[in-house]
Amino acid sequence: MIFNKIFRPIQFKFNDRTAAALALSEILKGTVKKNARKDTLVLGIPRAGILTADVICKKLSITNFDIIISRKLTDPDNKEQAIGAVMENGFTFIMHDLVKNFQITEEYLKNEINYQIQEIDQKKRKYNQNLQSSFLSEKIKKHNIILLVDDGIATGATMMVAAKWVRQFDRNSNINQKRVIIAVPVAPKNVIEQISNECHAEVVTVFHPLQRNFRSIEQFHQNFVQVTDDQVIKSIKDRSINKNF
Repeated sequence: MIFNKIFRPIQFKFNDRTAAALALSEILKGTVKKNARKDTLVLGIPRAGILTADVICKKLSITNFDIIISRKLTDPDNKEQAIGAVMENGFTFIMHDLVKNFQITEEYLKNEINYQIQEIDQKKRKYNQNLQSSFLSEKIKKHNIILLVDDGIATGATMMVAAKWVRQFDRNSNINQKRVIIAVPVAPKNVIEQISNECHAEVVTVFHPLQRNFRSIEQFHQNFVQVTDDQVIKSIKDRSINKNF
């Protein structure tokens, strides 16, 4: 028992989300070169992903910023368990193996998708983002590098659907092949590999533990307070006001 305590690996932890975002920004400086940043669009996933994206925009002097809202679809018996995710226009990513294993009905899945789409609409209104998804798609088409940002990845469902949704604009763009970069401070290694393979995306992390060592994003932070809608709204306003850093 004593030896187990002595030799037990020390858990890596960020001080807070800001510290995690700063560490991630340093890595991204080598991933997105200065001469490519004018052609980079940063898309933050609410809520906490917006604060992470805000830090990255400041540190890398990227002025092209928007939000991309995806919502996880949940197991009826465990609302923490994702069985997929959806975008506002109904574009979905479904974890079919989980749906089958949990014996989830088509009726429940349909109702859950409609409910989460309504939640996305409410979030957009709250954040004063009342523009249609077609406007965001036009912004995506105009940029060669899309940087998808969140404060971490657990199951990967919300990031997966966002990346797949972005990828569909490759064939509608004059640009040959967009460079999609997913940037998060922490994510399980197996989920990173899945997203990278299925979405043909680069995944940049500070820390990528094995699945058996991963319980939640929170475990890798000393301070992990809930992000409020007011904080998100402030970051969005700051991004729209401050164009030069």
